[in-house]
Amino acid sequence: MRKNYIVKCFGLAVICILIISGCNADKKAPTQDHGVHTDPGALAIDSGLSHLLKPTNEQVVSRLPVIRAEYGTRIFTEEVQGIIAYDTRSQNNISSRVTGRIERLLIRYNYQPVRKGQLIMEIYSPDLAAAQQELLYLLRSDGDQTLINGAKQRLMLLGMSASAVNQVIKTGKVNYRVPVYSNVDGYILEKSAQGSPASSPSMSPTPVAAPAEDGMGGMGAASSGAVATGSTGVTNNSPLLLREGQYVNAGQSLFTVYDASKLVAEFSFKPSLASVVKKGHKLVFYKTADKSTAQTAVLGLIQPVFGNAENFMTARVYLNKPGFRAGELLTAKVPILVADSWWLPEKAIVSLGNQQVVFKKEAEVMVPKAVTTGVAIAGLVQVKQDISSWEVSSHAAYLVDSESFIEVGLKD
Repeated sequence: MRKNYIVKCFGLAVICILIISGCNADKKAPTQDHGVHTDPGALAIDSGLSHLLKPTNEQVVSRLPVIRAEYGTRIFTEEVQGIIAYDTRSQNNISSRVTGRIERLLIRYNYQPVRKGQLIMEIYSPDLAAAQQELLYLLRSDGDQTLINGAKQRLMLLGMSASAVNQVIKTGKVNYRVPVYSNVDGYILEKSAQGSPASSPSMSPTPVAAPAEDGMGGMGAASSGAVATGSTGVTNNSPLLLREGQYVNAGQSLFTVYDASKLVAEFSFKPSLASVVKKGHKLVFYKTADKSTAQTAVLGLIQPVFGNAENFMTARVYLNKPGFRAGELLTAKVPILVADSWWLPEKAIVSLGNQQVVFKKEAEVMVPKAVTTGVAIAGLVQVKQDISSWEVSSHAAYLVDSESFIEVGLKD
């Protein structure tokens, strides 16, 4: 019995050894399906799914339709808005030549019409009073004629006219109130209220008889160009901040006078059109409220502007025809010709701030690629590089994951 028990145990041990050896042999045997040797514990990867292993910011799997860029010359008509403004080349500045106190102020509101020679204000100036007393003292004491002529010259340099100086000599009295007159026709605007020239009031200037030249008729008159103005706003006949009894300093700018007969039309363009809209470009414009006023014009000035957190371009047309008033709204249609280029719909391009990106189809995925763009107009974007062989997604924005940043490929 004992001998039979030993034989049975030995047989069971042999069977276990054979089973273990067979299992090890199966693990070490090569894979017949793919012909690839793998290490123990490794996972077999299907090559058809390898493109899914890259992150979503480098490529995207999409079934959206793809398109190709179109090539050719495009002619567009861009519609822009504008406004009538005063021509800053014809504006005049009125400033104070002396330090003094405003004794009388005849201007009551901004954009009040004035005529050349119209009395604006009367100023009391201690410097002028002292200079007049000096002249009278020299005359009474039979002073040197050279000193008398010097005293006269000083008064005229302080703003008094020759007739006003002669009046002081004739009467022998000091003129404590020196008048200030407008030097041009137009609409007057207080310097402290000037942010932008607004539209003129509906009333026209009323003729006023020019007074005798007994004051500072040319006091502080300065030609245009010394005052910069912004874009045109809305009419605001607001009361003046200047008041009677207020002191002004020598050289202080008090008023700007705008010539209502010299107007310009200012239009705002998108900055992307700066390369195709030039000085001398023709356009057709009309009053927004009346299309029958349409007329052709030529751009006379183009200026890039940044304001109110917006970047845009201002184009100016100098008007020589009557029938417009400052502040009126305009609409212009500008023909734009763009030479042969590649064109894509705006929806096919997504902006990353300093880069424009399209999603190019490569194999089974969409890969982001940076492109150089130009004019964006009429729903199309100009592409300044050859992308004729590219197939790109028709809706780039749909492929952007809001929680990842696009990693743009550097190679085509």
